[in-house]
Amino acid sequence: MNLKKSIRFLVAKSVGQYINLLHFVHPKKAVHLSYALFTNPRVGKIQKENLPAILQNTVKETFQHNEHYFQTYTWEGNETKILLVHGWESNSARWEKTLPYLQKSGSTIIAIDAPAHGQSSGKEFNVPRYAEFINKAVKKYNPSIIIGHSIGGSACIYHQYLHPETSIEKMIILGAPSDLKTLLDNYIQMLSLNRKMFRLLEKRYLENFNFKLDNFSGEAFAQHIKIDGIIAHDTTDSVVSYQEGQKIANGWKKGKFITTNDLGHSMHDDNLYQEIYRFLFEAKK
Repeated sequence: MNLKKSIRFLVAKSVGQYINLLHFVHPKKAVHLSYALFTNPRVGKIQKENLPAILQNTVKETFQHNEHYFQTYTWEGNETKILLVHGWESNSARWEKTLPYLQKSGSTIIAIDAPAHGQSSGKEFNVPRYAEFINKAVKKYNPSIIIGHSIGGSACIYHQYLHPETSIEKMIILGAPSDLKTLLDNYIQMLSLNRKMFRLLEKRYLENFNFKLDNFSGEAFAQHIKIDGIIAHDTTDSVVSYQEGQKIANGWKKGKFITTNDLGHSMHDDNLYQEIYRFLFEAKK
């Protein structure tokens, strides 16, 4: 274990120990803190005056959604439209390495900033709200293709489950987790929180979103997806386990599962992008 990993490990365990002790004195505060740590991204925000170069020469639009707003960036092209949905602690600039492959098709490409990421509002990230942002963008732009990375991929699956009758004809999912319960389990293990905290956090999700963690499953949602697509996952992904991608593929009957090696969680790879390009633009020629 290198020095940085050792420090992160010790910090996580110290925070977990504090939350466990706080639970005995102020259980509500302990739940609030642990929920905030689980849902509030530490990085990923960007300022308008300091945009990454890849986002500067785009058409920018801000959409209001209830008390929130979200940002989109468009690289203009032809009538074929692709919506890009990034993951946790990231923003629309993460697609910089992907764009050249997609732009070869001449397509119009739209990227969206997630809740509490990029230039979108809020401090809390959650998949249901992200799916709402996606739905508003889909209604506005009418993309035929949607591509999601990491938990952005989970949000795409959830959106497609909720809204199957849209303009979307093909979907690409890269390194996405299937089960929210698995993510929460990993978080609790990382901090060494006691099991009472899991039950309290589960209760918090039920109160906020009216669903049980066991029911929030990409594998289950994918069983209802009728469009074609690709699920790609790397065997060396240390952020989202390879088994999570397998779960989604098991549920999605029209989804093609692609296994990669040594790409990690980012999934940036020339061969993978070329295969995705062929699937999106050459498969039926």
